[in-house]
Amino acid sequence: MAQVVKTIKLQIPAGKATPAPPVGTVLGPAGINLQEFCTKYNDATKDKMGDILPVEITIMDDRTFTFVIKTPPTPFLIKKVGNIKKGSTKGKNEKVGKLTKAQVREIAEIKLPDLNCYTVEDAMKIVEGTAINMGVEVEE
Repeated sequence: MAQVVKTIKLQIPAGKATPAPPVGTVLGPAGINLQEFCTKYNDATKDKMGDILPVEITIMDDRTFTFVIKTPPTPFLIKKVGNIKKGSTKGKNEKVGKLTKAQVREIAEIKLPDLNCYTVEDAMKIVEGTAINMGVEVEE
């Protein structure tokens, strides 16, 4: 039975993994087949094109691998849903956009499987905290 040698975490645009850097430089030394990984990742994420998806790759001692695709990062979703170019450079002291409660709920429902909470309401609090620190106002 194969033993786990290493676990690597990357954030790759959905459907756009290539053996070139940054994917190749991180996974190449691990000894796995880069083209096989890229093909499997791109097939698994082609329905989410345009999103940046974290992926956790588990590499075995026989050079086989498995990977788990996570939900997009919260700041990425806030910028996407709120149509915001980038977060504030001064944190919550500089306002760069607004989100409604419905938009926060939409983000929380997407992020719920990867957050350390059980209800959408708790997930909404986490998303709101991230939004505020990015300089995004949450409207009541």
